[in-house]
Amino acid sequence: LLVIALDTPLEPIDAADATFATDNFKAGELIGKWAAAKLGDKAADAKIAMLDLTPSAPSVDVLRDQGFMKGFGIDIKDPNKIGDEDDDRVVGHDVTNGNEEGGREAMENLMQRDSEINVVYTINEPAAAGAYEALKAFGMQDGVLIVSVDGGCPGVENVKDGVIGATSQQYPLLMAAKGIEAIKAWADSGEKPQNTDGLNFYDTGVNLVTDQPVDGVPSIDVAEGMDRCWG
Repeated sequence: LLVIALDTPLEPIDAADATFATDNFKAGELIGKWAAAKLGDKAADAKIAMLDLTPSAPSVDVLRDQGFMKGFGIDIKDPNKIGDEDDDRVVGHDVTNGNEEGGREAMENLMQRDSEINVVYTINEPAAAGAYEALKAFGMQDGVLIVSVDGGCPGVENVKDGVIGATSQQYPLLMAAKGIEAIKAWADSGEKPQNTDGLNFYDTGVNLVTDQPVDGVPSIDVAEGMDRCWG
C-alpha cells in the first residue's frame, strides 16, 4: 500500500509515504518580503491585518501566516502558533474560512480596531477579494496593499486589476501529475518517491506573481502567471 497526499499534508506528515505540496511557508515569506520592500521605509510603521483561515489553524494556515511574518520582518515566537507575535505593527488576526464573505467580515472587524490599516495578508485569493470589497466600501482600497496565496486564474486576474498587489502561485495540477507518476513508479518497481532536499515533502514550487516587481524578491509577471494559473 502506498499513501500519497496532495496539497495538504496529513498530520503527522509521515502518515503518508509521500506528500506533493507547495512550500506554504515560502509562499507566505515571498508575499511578506514583497510587501515590506514595496513599503520601503514605511514598513517600520505599517498597520497589518492578518486574515487567516479557520480557528482550528491547520498547517497550511500556520505556515502561510508565519511565512508572511518572517518575510515582512516580524519576529516569530512559536512557529507552530498563530497570533503570539508581540509586534505593534500587527493590528490583529481574524478568520475568513477561505471565502469572499469571510474575507469581507474579517476585514470589517479589523478595520474597527484600527482604521489606518495599510497592509492586508490573506490566506487565499477569495478572502483577498472580500477584504478588497470591505476596503472599497469605506473608500480605502487605494491606500492598502493586499497580498495573498494560491495563483488561481481569478486571483491572478485580480492582480492584473489591482485588487491584489502580489500573490504566491502554487501548482495543484503539478501536484496531481507527480502523485500519479509516483503511484505508477511504485506499481512498476516498488520505488517510493523522494522528498525535496531539506524538506519532509516533495516541493512542487511557488512563484510570486506581480506586475510591481521589487529588488531582491524574485517574481513573474501577470502574463506568465495567467499562462500558469488554474481553476
